[in-house]
Amino acid sequence: MSETSPAGGGESWRGKVGRLAEDEVSAFLAEGHIARLACLDENGWPYVVPCWHEWDGAAFWVVPRSRAAWARHLAADPRCAITVDEAGTQRKVVAQARAVLVEEPCLNGQWLPVAERMSVRYLGENGPRYLEPTLDKPRWLFRLDPVNITTWQGNDWAERYK
Repeated sequence: MSETSPAGGGESWRGKVGRLAEDEVSAFLAEGHIARLACLDENGWPYVVPCWHEWDGAAFWVVPRSRAAWARHLAADPRCAITVDEAGTQRKVVAQARAVLVEEPCLNGQWLPVAERMSVRYLGENGPRYLEPTLDKPRWLFRLDPVNITTWQGNDWAERYK
């Protein structure tokens, strides 16, 4: 599908339609979009939580607070999913993943530089001012290794649905 019709009217409102290229995925995930993380609770029920994330080109990183229920859920059962999306151009990344517990709750751990980068990405120059007063609160560090990733952009259906 073309972005605009030859007459210049048409369907430019649809935006670029289709899968995101690898560089587009990285650029999109570097923006400050809140992720939604799904895991399974102790009774096997889905548990979904909005959270900050960091994408390193191969995996997602999340830094839950020590008392976060979802951190305990990920530690008990690593099967999870994460989605990052936006309105407008409808870019989205959806991944099924396995959570790897990198660090149990601690202070000044490997989670700190990840949290510092995320604070700037999500809150701008004031991010460190948000993070600083909570540095005495322990946090977990998880790496979410994707098993399957699906991406999409634009306002149209994929051909397989038509």
